[in-house]
Amino acid sequence: MTPDSSSAIRLIVGLGNVGAEYERTRHNAGFWFVDAVARAAGASFGAERKFHGELARLRDHGRELWLLKPGTYMNRSGQAV
Repeated sequence: MTPDSSSAIRLIVGLGNVGAEYERTRHNAGFWFVDAVARAAGASFGAERKFHGELARLRDHGRELWLLKPGTYMNRSGQAV
């Protein structure tokens, strides 16, 4: 079954915590995941003020997919999403 446009994934949010003290900790596994997806797709992240974080846009099977790394601490990531 092929998903139609109404059920296709459009956003993947990689959760993590900002700051150098968390950079290499398991708390940033979500950041690592979306970084890997972006790298595989040849996409790059850029600051997006209105989403309170960094956003990468890529095309997957003709559909646009956004990857988001919130710039807030994990317990406040709902603000970005």
